[in-house]
Amino acid sequence: MQINDLLAAETMILNLAATDKIGAFKEMIAGLKQANRISSEADFLEGILAREAQTSTGLGDGIGIPHAKNATVLQPTIVFARSEMGVAYDALDGQPVHLLFMIAVPDTASNTHLEALANLSRFLLRDGFTTQLMAAKTPAEVRRLFDESSPNTLGEEGTIANEDAPLLVAVTACTTGIAHTYMAEESLKKQAAAMGVCIKVETNGASGVGNKLNAQDIAAADGVIIAADKKVDMARFADKPLVNVPVAEGIRHPEKLITQALDSHAPIYQTAETGTYSDTNEKLSLGKAFYRHLMSGVSSMLPFVIGGGIAIALAFLIDQTLGVPQSALSQLGTYHPVAAFFKQIGNTAFNFMLPVLAGYIAYSIAEKPGLVAGFVAGALAANGYSIFNVGLNASHQPVPSGFLGALVGGFLAGGVMLMLKRAFAFLPKALDGIKSILFFPVLGVIVTGFLMLLINIPMSAINSGLNGFLSSLNGTNAILLGALLGGMEAIDMGGPVNKAAYVFGTGTLAASVATGGSTVMAAVMAGGMVPPLAIFVATLLFSQKNREAGLTNIVMGLSFITEGAIPFAAADPARAIPSFVAGSALAGGLVGLAGIKLLAPHGGIFVVALTNSPLLYLLFVAIGAIVAGVIYGLLKVPDAD
Repeated sequence: MQINDLLAAETMILNLAATDKIGAFKEMIAGLKQANRISSEADFLEGILAREAQTSTGLGDGIGIPHAKNATVLQPTIVFARSEMGVAYDALDGQPVHLLFMIAVPDTASNTHLEALANLSRFLLRDGFTTQLMAAKTPAEVRRLFDESSPNTLGEEGTIANEDAPLLVAVTACTTGIAHTYMAEESLKKQAAAMGVCIKVETNGASGVGNKLNAQDIAAADGVIIAADKKVDMARFADKPLVNVPVAEGIRHPEKLITQALDSHAPIYQTAETGTYSDTNEKLSLGKAFYRHLMSGVSSMLPFVIGGGIAIALAFLIDQTLGVPQSALSQLGTYHPVAAFFKQIGNTAFNFMLPVLAGYIAYSIAEKPGLVAGFVAGALAANGYSIFNVGLNASHQPVPSGFLGALVGGFLAGGVMLMLKRAFAFLPKALDGIKSILFFPVLGVIVTGFLMLLINIPMSAINSGLNGFLSSLNGTNAILLGALLGGMEAIDMGGPVNKAAYVFGTGTLAASVATGGSTVMAAVMAGGMVPPLAIFVATLLFSQKNREAGLTNIVMGLSFITEGAIPFAAADPARAIPSFVAGSALAGGLVGLAGIKLLAPHGGIFVVALTNSPLLYLLFVAIGAIVAGVIYGLLKVPDAD
């Protein structure tokens, strides 16, 4: 597929009227809508702005490439717009933008489309090409420029054939993998050729890894350049001079990066597996680093929660279907052998929840050495073992510190491993193997374990106090409890607040089996189902052109996958999150008011039969979704398409 297959003449704007970024976006998106390339202007603009919030797509030298993969795109398109006056764009070089290429890609785009879009960046970096674009007088002339010469196709190495020249390897990657990835690739190749340097560039784009570096490439390289805004495989570059920067630097300052990578004083990258502290150029704020490590643990924990939760739900469903005598209700979920089998599987998966959370937080901080210490910290948080339980004269029974203890334990384990790696940095390289297989696991487990014996005391108290407070909200206060937990589910939709409410809900299930289930768990699940369903309501009532995006959220909402609403919340948090919290709190409060009970820890509509009032439960969820959707829709009216 060629660029001209996507560059639509009817959407081109050769004299852009807008002089500011948002105005330019709206003018270009209006052309997309008029050409029937998108179904909703407002929702595609949200996608464009969400991408822009990550980093400016004004790449410098008068070029801007706003782009988004979005469900509202009906046909992949590149919109070309030109401004003689220039657009105030907040570009990376601080200069106005004169040439804009808005890339609209469906969220189901094929690799063929993405490769064609990647080649756009190669055109724009050709000498004199942008000058020709500025001089083009008609859309036909613009298209002819893209026909007359074709840049290198995707995946070509672009190295020079001088065996005596220095050799570099590089990796480029941006968050969406559409434009910046390939512009950085082409910029590095072009500059390397001018400097007489051989280079091979691996692209981590939306269509996958292109021109992948092999062991021979890396072994022969004199240096490494990582120009990336997302995580790439770093361990393979151990012991190589390495420069690690955002992808925009690969576009703007390729000469500087190449010079740094070939400098004899360039920092040597050493992986955590070798036990040496890794000093890369990537710098994160404390808040961003905390969130990245936390979400690494949460995202790794989630499959255990969902898989185990559904297995437990099936156990209860089987026993309810086959029947359990009134006298054996306390055995619901384990009464029949088949049900007991599913329950055992589910419980086993659930038991991994806290160790996996802590383990992968520590892994995110300290890589592989942190994993074992993190798992131990999570297991100790789950069983609540502390110094009060040590020895024959232990004065207390273990009290689990739960989700909060595992969270703290994960960061503690990661920190311990970083300190151990620094402490052993002086050892000769010949001892790297023994550091990895002996020193780090043994000392990491012992030090982390000892610290957890202390940490578990205050964390268990906090966990018990929180659970006690929430548990005390019974009777008339059940409304408050349900509203509180339901609202917590919608605050960060899969983040730590959401998971704290969820873990508390699951913790109430075991003691409530004999009484028909947990009202707390029912309120939590109702609150979590509301945000995605609210998106459907809002698009149905206030943005009929965007019903496709809303339909996707029906499935997610009914399945209790709150994360489905994250793209909307990220694009407009000030209006989306309060709307969702209001609807989720209402649904949770109504569940508490009616005393609806649930036996399953996950499953959404698929386990609604395990409530004591399925129709009323679905009604309360629908009420919450309608309220949230209407509030969100009304707040969005000024921006509606």
